[in-house]
Amino acid sequence: MGTAQFDFTAAAVLVTGGTKGLGRGLATRFAAAGARVAVCARRDPGDLPPGWVFLPADLRDGEAAFRMVDDAVEHLGRLDVVINNAGGGLPVETTSAPAKLTDKVIALNLNAAMFVSQRANRHMQAQPEGGVIVNIGSVVAHRPSVGAAAYGAAKAGLANFTRTVGQEWAPKVRTNVITVGMIRTENVHLAYGDEAAVARVEATIPIGRLVVPDDVADACLFLASRQASYITGADLVLDGGGDRPTWLDAVAGPA
Repeated sequence: MGTAQFDFTAAAVLVTGGTKGLGRGLATRFAAAGARVAVCARRDPGDLPPGWVFLPADLRDGEAAFRMVDDAVEHLGRLDVVINNAGGGLPVETTSAPAKLTDKVIALNLNAAMFVSQRANRHMQAQPEGGVIVNIGSVVAHRPSVGAAAYGAAKAGLANFTRTVGQEWAPKVRTNVITVGMIRTENVHLAYGDEAAVARVEATIPIGRLVVPDDVADACLFLASRQASYITGADLVLDGGGDRPTWLDAVAGPA
């Protein structure tokens, strides 16, 4: 997948959670399109490409998130695009979920993106050309999230936040969310099992495969580009066609 149609030469791009997994893939694609890239995480992985700016921060702390965004502007000189990618959570039964875990999951998947967006908006509103914020959401924002209730609730909140500020901050700052389906990263086997299990999961998706980081990167590049200049407050769904309704198998009966 190429980046020729998207030119981000000299643009200043910040990717949260950009040191590994999906976030690193997104940062890599923006860098390939010419952007100057800053990434943040709690720990420096020590293997970032030359020229990338690393900013340590625990984004669950609002003041730390604000400082991180300010540092990004100081290093890059401006802030054109923010990708709120930091997030995640562990499967846990809702009835027995510890309160501290619930707090952490909501803080990471909702509050962190809100804090970063708030501060980024302040800087972007002061720039002649404004800026773009893209939030990385999840399909669990729109359907039951069995075993991950706090994560699903946080992502649903993120989708609503995006629609709200998509109105509030326009026209100077455009804010959109990408609803991502089941994704293949280097940790895919932790979620779905071995390759045979992954293949069975992929067989349930109309497109026939899991989302890959390049799919999400293509969407981010588009939403951050001039081609998407009329899009704000939108929810772009990348789920390969969605989950197959279970009632279809019930109607079909035993194989």
